[in-house]
Amino acid sequence: MKKITTIIATAILGVHMLISNIPVFSAVTAESLVDSLTAKSVVVADAGSGEILLSKDETQKRPIASMVKLMTVLLTMESIDNGALSLDQKICVSKNAAGMGGSQVFLDAGSEYTVDQLLKSTIIASANDASVALAETIAGNEQSFVQKMNARANELSMTMTHYANATGLPAVDGYSCAKDVAILLRQVLNHDLYFKYSTIWMEDLVHPSGRITGLTNTNKLIRYYAGCDAGKTGSTKEAGYCIASSAKKNDLRVISVVIGAESGAKRFSESASLLDWAFANYENKTIFEKGQKLDPVKVSKAKIKGITPVLSEGYSCVTKRGEQSEITTKVEINQSISAPLKAGDEIGIAYVMKDGVVIKEIKITIDQDVKKTTIFDAIKQIIA
Repeated sequence: MKKITTIIATAILGVHMLISNIPVFSAVTAESLVDSLTAKSVVVADAGSGEILLSKDETQKRPIASMVKLMTVLLTMESIDNGALSLDQKICVSKNAAGMGGSQVFLDAGSEYTVDQLLKSTIIASANDASVALAETIAGNEQSFVQKMNARANELSMTMTHYANATGLPAVDGYSCAKDVAILLRQVLNHDLYFKYSTIWMEDLVHPSGRITGLTNTNKLIRYYAGCDAGKTGSTKEAGYCIASSAKKNDLRVISVVIGAESGAKRFSESASLLDWAFANYENKTIFEKGQKLDPVKVSKAKIKGITPVLSEGYSCVTKRGEQSEITTKVEINQSISAPLKAGDEIGIAYVMKDGVVIKEIKITIDQDVKKTTIFDAIKQIIA
């Protein structure tokens, strides 16, 4: 019955969003859009560069409810990356974790669940019990895990953030801001593993006892907003209704953060409106491709006549539609290049400039070893 009720409520929300609350915002100014919002703080940012495209009170400290779990998820995925955890690793759930209130998947204390199950439950269903189980596994206890959360926030320059727990349950000393949440979600989006779970709409969690808990994604936008494949909701009396979401259309990926909307429906419709505005007003331009080859250059004392420089990474730049921002590039190759050289050696820098200001530096390297000429090579050239 609970699952059926959720489906019906979500369907009503979806129709409401599609018909009433997702107009085309190509003619809407940033100012009028911001004025129409009930949210207390918002940010719209380019996921590629992190550039903020629109904001409202983006650095104001506020409780952010379950959006805190984005950091729990990030630290879990990083633990998997460094080998400290594995997805098939089994975790015995403590009584403390199983007893968490609020959103939960009703884990059985003393039973074993895989990291995969716990991470999935945290991302899809915003499960507090699963979040704390992961925190205790990574750091021994939730308090120690919180220290890791704050340390990672500091590394990411999230200067207006302080975590008090791994769940986002109300705490006096727990807060963040829209700008910092956007920074955090951008970091989460770097992990392909995240999308394995964030795009699931509904799925069952089978407990060791055989009992089943239905998981429904708290981020309704993945079902009702074209291109949305990521996000985290949150709501408490103190925080209001919140969501951090991300969508991609063509080559542009956008992040939207809404904190303190007046209702659950409003947080989704306002997030959708912000995404619409961004896609209508901005586009992504590819400036350089990764591995792009440049004009050949000569190398002194080498067995070969020249080498072809390549760019070590690509770069795309978000620009406002119809606005003639001055995007220029400059390539500087070292004046004197001599053998021997190894593949990957840096021989110059490519600069990307916007309105005359450098916004990106890219290393120029070589993709082959270059051996130095010997005296025998010199003799051969004279004879030839």
